[in-house]
Amino acid sequence: AKAIDGRAVQPWDRKGFKVPGFPGGQVWSPPGVMTFIGGNAMIAGKTNGVYPAPKAIMSCVYEGLQLPMDSALRVETRYFVSLLRDPVAKSMIRTLFFGLQEANKLVRRPKGVPKQEYKKIGVLGAGLMGAGIATVSVQAGLDIVLLDRDQAAADKGKAHIAAELDKLVKRGRMDQAKRDGLLAKVNATPDFGALKDCDLVVEAVFENREVKAEATKKAEAALPKTAVFASNTSTLPITGLAEASSRPDHFIGLHFFSPVEKMPLVEIIVGKKTSPETLARAMDYVQKIRKTPIVVNDSRGFFTSRVCGAFISEGHRLLKEGVPAAMIENCARYAGMPVGPLSLNDEVAIDLSWKIMDQTRRDAEASGQKYEGSGTEDILELMVKKLERFGRKNGKGFYEYPADGKKRLWPELQKYFPADPKLLYGEGEEKRAKEDEIKKRLLYVQAVDTARCLEANVLTAPQDGDVGSIMGLGFAPQTGGAISLIDQVGVKQFVAECDALAQKYGQQFAVPKLLRDMAAKGQSFYGNYHPAKAA
Repeated sequence: AKAIDGRAVQPWDRKGFKVPGFPGGQVWSPPGVMTFIGGNAMIAGKTNGVYPAPKAIMSCVYEGLQLPMDSALRVETRYFVSLLRDPVAKSMIRTLFFGLQEANKLVRRPKGVPKQEYKKIGVLGAGLMGAGIATVSVQAGLDIVLLDRDQAAADKGKAHIAAELDKLVKRGRMDQAKRDGLLAKVNATPDFGALKDCDLVVEAVFENREVKAEATKKAEAALPKTAVFASNTSTLPITGLAEASSRPDHFIGLHFFSPVEKMPLVEIIVGKKTSPETLARAMDYVQKIRKTPIVVNDSRGFFTSRVCGAFISEGHRLLKEGVPAAMIENCARYAGMPVGPLSLNDEVAIDLSWKIMDQTRRDAEASGQKYEGSGTEDILELMVKKLERFGRKNGKGFYEYPADGKKRLWPELQKYFPADPKLLYGEGEEKRAKEDEIKKRLLYVQAVDTARCLEANVLTAPQDGDVGSIMGLGFAPQTGGAISLIDQVGVKQFVAECDALAQKYGQQFAVPKLLRDMAAKGQSFYGNYHPAKAA
């Protein structure tokens, strides 16, 4: 900067200063106007308007570029302070910074257990999930035994690993020599005897109790007595699966999310007989493969699958009520969810949802209990049994998946689930109110179920519910997670709104006693709530 009368002059204080690299040099120039029009549209498309920061940043830049520097800095300060005071910032920082750090540092790891150094693990099942688990494990430097029913199936799983490593080479994130070295660490085989020196085995076979029991017995016959046996199940209670084990204290659940290579969360499920040592060693493995663990106690569906099911079922109910499918999906995204419930059901497979429902019903009948359904079983029956629409896996579900274009909602949905004309063609305040209610229903049904998990001790800390709901389910990150949402709304207000929704739409919105007691005491989860005193 040049000096005038001995004083330094900054570039922006010079007469005629233009922002370097900015189209046209000024915000009101034609290129400048187009930049902000396009930029605002891009931000709206990516954030769906649920994050205040991007809009504030754009506004700050737009206003600040038209003012002297000192005035522009005051504008920036006002926007910054408004964001700082916004509950969105507080909630996101608490969960996605502090909560995530705590989870990755294994703060809930049992004390006094020596750290497990893993060298070799086994993966039972070389399908998409098993091959994904093997991929992230070999990338962490572990030797892998990838086992399936025959050599062809095992080789197919190894080919998946090779393809994933090839992608990294193509992107320049790995050289060919390292790729070849990692692939050489994978032993694809149908021989259970190859598990004899594994430190841990992850079972990722078909989601069927009998199939998993058979795999457990065969693997344990070959494993060292000290090895950990982990079942990758999304819904089946771990305590029940451990009945097939000769050493249930070494048996634990590791619920990975698909695609394993991309999804950061692993839900660790502790069975009734799982030892603290086994939990600690399982957490060490999850940390080794650079995933984020949350620890939950055993229950059907655990935490994430249970809440995911609640979200999908609410989408089904809305469809039955005559809400257009596109409106359901769009409202979910505008509430902050990455995808709508119908799209999510397609991704996890509609036939899998049906099988889980059927297994749950049969288990209830076998134990002499009454099956408590969601009221949407008829939709699953229709899609799976009558229409054979299983989701993305067979190219047809609630969406169509044309080979030459992007997925789109199946036009025939209107035939089976006629939409309310007022919602299909209406506009104005009434429709906007309905959209707001749908957004609330899709978030609140998940938050209520998360609170139930806390009350039932499936979750032992609010932070696990928040980290798990965002990292595993993509729950509206701007809320800080399913539990933080309740605090944002206010427990008392949340209970009142859920009571109104329950009266209008059903018991899926019935709040647990935990929330009602907290509302009466004026408590909040991140204020004066103490799990040990919750009862």
